[in-house]
Amino acid sequence: MIVAYLENCLKEVSVDCVIFGFDGSTLKVLLSKWKNIDYWSLPGGRIRKMEALNAAAERILQERVGLKEVFLQQFNVFGEINRFVHYDELETTKLIEKSIGEDLSKIQINNRVLSVGYYALLDLNKVIAIPDEYTDECRWMELNEIPLLLFDHNEMINLAIKKLRREIKFQPIGNLLPDKFTLAEIQKLYESVLDKTFDRRNFYKQITKQDFLVKLDEKRTGLANKSPNLYRFDQSKYEKALEAGMGF
Repeated sequence: MIVAYLENCLKEVSVDCVIFGFDGSTLKVLLSKWKNIDYWSLPGGRIRKMEALNAAAERILQERVGLKEVFLQQFNVFGEINRFVHYDELETTKLIEKSIGEDLSKIQINNRVLSVGYYALLDLNKVIAIPDEYTDECRWMELNEIPLLLFDHNEMINLAIKKLRREIKFQPIGNLLPDKFTLAEIQKLYESVLDKTFDRRNFYKQITKQDFLVKLDEKRTGLANKSPNLYRFDQSKYEKALEAGMGF
């Protein structure tokens, strides 16, 4: 099965996606567990012979989360000679053979493969996590809960979050929020991405100055002893603010 699949792909190039989500309090990454073994990796796949690079990333993302038109940012190409970080080449080969039930010697898994890394920013409440034919579970994990992954996928996640933090003034991390959110939730989002704490009063003062933030005539109900106001983004103004660079 995997041999036939690879015949229609560029064998030397793959796409791996660091899919970020936010549950209202914590930044998370979507991981896939391989069938028959308790080992995890990032969602990804090979590029088809007649497929553009970005189109491959969009296809793979849609196949895993059931969403189209999700923000994707290419952040690095991984091409080290040895990409077997936590488990060596032989151990990795045996694990994958056990998972898929095929002899990988037929496809020479030890050939070098370049991987193009993308990160995605999306509302995890809209996601329907879909395993592929080689995996049997998809799970959101907090950054500090991620186990040792196959290949160099831990390094991919570490680099993706570093790149996101560096580029946060220009990237739509608001995509990680639901359509309606509170000031506390957007503050927690920034704190989770940047791994730092903001003074609540100062943050609220700065964020409410932004003309892209629209206060709604609705409140978040069901919280103990408070019903905070809900907000949404004016999307066109938000995009313009990102082009100029967010100042906080």
